[in-house]
Amino acid sequence: MTRITKFSPMFTTITSLPACLLACLIWFACSAAPSFAQTPRPPAFLAEHYDVTATLDPVAQSLSAVAKVEFKAQEVSGGVRVELHPNLDVRDVKSADGKSLSFERDSGNTLFLTVLLPSSVSTGTKVTLTFTYAGLLANEDNSPIPGVKTAVISKEGAYLLLPSRWFPLTNYPSNRYTGTFRLNVPDSFAVAGTGKASAPSPMPGKNPAEGGRLLYTFQCDNAAPNGTFVAGELQLSPEQAEGVNVSVYAPRSALGKPSDFAADVARAYTMFSDMFGPLSNADVSIAQLPDGTLRDFAAPGLLLLSKRIWDPKGADRTIARLVASQWWGIAVIPATPGDVWISDGLARYSEALYAEQNAGREAGLKAVDEFAVGALMGEDAAPVAQAARLAPYSSDYRSVVMNKGAMIFHMLRAQMGDPAFKALLHDFYAKYNGKTTTIDDFVNLAQQRVEASGKPGDAVPQLRGFFAQWLNSTGVPDFAIEYVVYRTKQGFRVVGKVKQPLDTFSMPVEIRIETEGNPETKVVDVVGTESSFTVETFGRPKPGGIKIDPNNVVLKGSNSLRARAAIARGEELAEQGRYYDAIGQYQRALSIQPNRPLANFRMGEAFFYQKNYQAAANAFREDLQTVPEPSEKWTEVWSHIYLGKIFDLLGQRERAVNEYSKAKQTNDDTGNAQQVAESFLKKPYSEGAVSAAVPGGVSGAPAQAPTAAPADNRPVLKRRPDSP
Repeated sequence: MTRITKFSPMFTTITSLPACLLACLIWFACSAAPSFAQTPRPPAFLAEHYDVTATLDPVAQSLSAVAKVEFKAQEVSGGVRVELHPNLDVRDVKSADGKSLSFERDSGNTLFLTVLLPSSVSTGTKVTLTFTYAGLLANEDNSPIPGVKTAVISKEGAYLLLPSRWFPLTNYPSNRYTGTFRLNVPDSFAVAGTGKASAPSPMPGKNPAEGGRLLYTFQCDNAAPNGTFVAGELQLSPEQAEGVNVSVYAPRSALGKPSDFAADVARAYTMFSDMFGPLSNADVSIAQLPDGTLRDFAAPGLLLLSKRIWDPKGADRTIARLVASQWWGIAVIPATPGDVWISDGLARYSEALYAEQNAGREAGLKAVDEFAVGALMGEDAAPVAQAARLAPYSSDYRSVVMNKGAMIFHMLRAQMGDPAFKALLHDFYAKYNGKTTTIDDFVNLAQQRVEASGKPGDAVPQLRGFFAQWLNSTGVPDFAIEYVVYRTKQGFRVVGKVKQPLDTFSMPVEIRIETEGNPETKVVDVVGTESSFTVETFGRPKPGGIKIDPNNVVLKGSNSLRARAAIARGEELAEQGRYYDAIGQYQRALSIQPNRPLANFRMGEAFFYQKNYQAAANAFREDLQTVPEPSEKWTEVWSHIYLGKIFDLLGQRERAVNEYSKAKQTNDDTGNAQQVAESFLKKPYSEGAVSAAVPGGVSGAPAQAPTAAPADNRPVLKRRPDSP
């Protein structure tokens, strides 16, 4: 037989303990740790019902409140421990009989406050306490989520997100409770929030200069993580779509029709109801959240989108994820901070399920591709099952829990098959609706479902090993392949090895061989660092025609994905104004994949806003020297625009006009580029000029709508609303 040899390229918290006596308090002070560092022990008391009245003072940027809380003892204890925003000073805590009780902030972690009861109570005993407290909520100082504004009160509006712990919580994020919330706000504000709202009642102001006020009351009869509100000059637009009642709250000047937002919400709601099972309540509110805080947030019956992504077309996948959170994170709640994969990871993967069903298989795979890039941004920060080590909503949290978490669900779907996987999600919701659940609960149910769906005589996949390697370890495989092609009487035989660096890796991986006839596929059990395979083909294999995991089922590394992940990290840093650090990430991307157009473009952009115009021009020229991938073709027109800006700033008008003219000649209107170029042809660019948003996103997807640059001329590095 004749031998043809070919080598393809390498594909490349604190522990929550009861506080009974003074000795317990001393022990707390000595052993405190950051609240997200460990999986906390279940608290001695859980809050079951709230009656909260809060007054918002936009001038003083402060909140004053009285919270009457009903607790239930989970064990014998003499102390009630709650979580309350460190900026809120407790003035008094009274028992049910009106007596003031002793209380103390934890000196090691001021998020926690312990109230000493007159005597220990037995398990199951109910205790009612009334907290009176007040404080400033003006910025991210002392925020329970480091570096994130989770509660702010200002003249422009206010938001009180549940993670801020603006009222006394227990066992966040796993507790559920009923309640009544009353918010006293200026009469120029409207309030959207969790629960059923009644018509606001007029209230007198403190003085004539302050003006009138309104009291909004929200009744939360369903036990859930209630207590998120946004207030401001919002206009209510009640809509109905596909039988779903959607209340849209946004300023009058907001872009996008309320009916379009309602249609997005209803489409996702109907789709997930069919897929997972119906929710108990079909009423949903969607409200605009001011910029400067989280880009989006989900609460019971409430979806919040920040102003910068308030776009019914561009944010439809984000809206779908927030809708999915009504199932995963609200109806089904993770038992501990270490179990959040089953809520945040599954809600993120629901974006792909939505995209696939709404726009076809390719749209779903595009979403999965974004998850993979997002996962590689910080995959090594912690194993998924150790999410309690990560600060919620941080870049590493999004990478590990949301994006890698979504990829694990995608890989599980491939392992189980579509019917069994979707049946698993339906069963999981049916079993744990209204309850808390753990990763182990999901793993056990997945194994039961795959065993029940198997045909007699077929080998049943053992999923526990799959979960063990993907949930409890860091690292992703970088596949390489080497092979030899032999000619046989029947055709050709390909004999080779799949290599990857993870010694503990074990997973079936598909190999596809492109031939001069029909392609051949084979599933190889890749175990350890090296696995052999043999494939018989009728047609001659094409040069470089052997691909590992051609359908991108497995989360894996490659030069392209790792470069994109570095660019994405750079974009994230640049959005924070950390241009020096961003440039380091772009340089890292170029070291992985030299001459990547998007990396050069983003580096030029960062240099531009550092006012290092020569370095910026060099980077934009490098971008223009390289033939880009189709998804990054838009960098050409914008490189010319930026070069034109540079020459205008340097007083070289003729050269600037030449660059703007070249931008016009591309006929590329990504991010409204043609209008921008035309405007600078008429009038030279100057510092502080308002220009359209530069498109962005780890995949180079264009922005859905132009956005004005900030007054300080910092870049508007707008990524896809749905990017990680």
